[in-house]
Amino acid sequence: MNRREWLGAALATVALATSRANAQDMIKIKAGMVSAIDQIGLPIALERGFFEKYGLDVEIVRPYATGVDALNALQAGESQIVQVGVPMIGAVLRGMDLVALANYSGNAAKAGSDTTMALIASEASGIRKGDLSSLKGKRIAASFGTINHLYALALLEKAGLTPAEVTLINTPPPDMTVALLSKGIDAFAAWDPWPIVALRDVPGAVEIVRGGDVISYLGFNVATREWATKNGDTIVKFLAGLSEADQWMRKNPKRAAQVATRWVPGLKQEVAEAAMEFNIQQADRRLSANNYRALWSAQDRLHRLGFLKETFDVNKHIESSYILKVMADHPDLFSDLPPIPADVAIKPGYVFKS
Repeated sequence: MNRREWLGAALATVALATSRANAQDMIKIKAGMVSAIDQIGLPIALERGFFEKYGLDVEIVRPYATGVDALNALQAGESQIVQVGVPMIGAVLRGMDLVALANYSGNAAKAGSDTTMALIASEASGIRKGDLSSLKGKRIAASFGTINHLYALALLEKAGLTPAEVTLINTPPPDMTVALLSKGIDAFAAWDPWPIVALRDVPGAVEIVRGGDVISYLGFNVATREWATKNGDTIVKFLAGLSEADQWMRKNPKRAAQVATRWVPGLKQEVAEAAMEFNIQQADRRLSANNYRALWSAQDRLHRLGFLKETFDVNKHIESSYILKVMADHPDLFSDLPPIPADVAIKPGYVFKS
């Protein structure tokens, strides 16, 4: 081996050792997600290297059917941070000490936000497009304890109907299209991509309503209080990586859709692209008073309708300091979003009053 070859080999050895040392220095996190388009910021941050940029080695736990499943995995120690919304309510009331750290989907700039939700019906159901009163007496699928359950209840309230005037059927989102195709249900309420899949795969399927601002979307990055308290710096880095991924997704929806096809089982590119156009309207990781109110109003509706026996103080289960630091340190990551109105902007120590 001549001197040049020896020097090249020595440099390669040093580079490999440095790479291994850096890998060992990376902070490891296990994060959970649900099989839905609005959760795709997480795998984008992984695939595009945004987590690595902030010194994190993130492993994504398998996509779950619902947030209930994701929280069960969190409780079992399978993950340390998950992306859930409404299921957080039931988990807290059952005794899990959870804190919401930021949005994975929602809107800090305005109150109503449900663009990624839709109600789909079969043509033979008798449910008429734009006429929610025609839901009376029908069989409607929703995943109980999730955001699509909340959305279905809000649509019924808007129609002047009570849950007792329809038959609600507990169904995981991936099974809803099959249930509609087999005529086991008349309609379903769900998040994307399942409404778009049904419109493509079920002959005569009709979109009765898309969004409508009937609810304020609830979608949080959630961890146990014990873990969050011990890992504040890591959470800030994690949320910074996600915020960078969100901005990339908003600017590159078609490429983001390609990522989604690798993480949502069976998702086709054209479906992902159609869903992504709705998703980027809610890809807002920031927190404001609107998001505190979203959690409060979700509990209020579920309590009024008899689905919850009690509620909790939202101030005790939202810890906004981490995302507020990201917002302060990296304002450029949110520069393409609508500004948060002054009357709902928050600072560390904010206390929500209903």
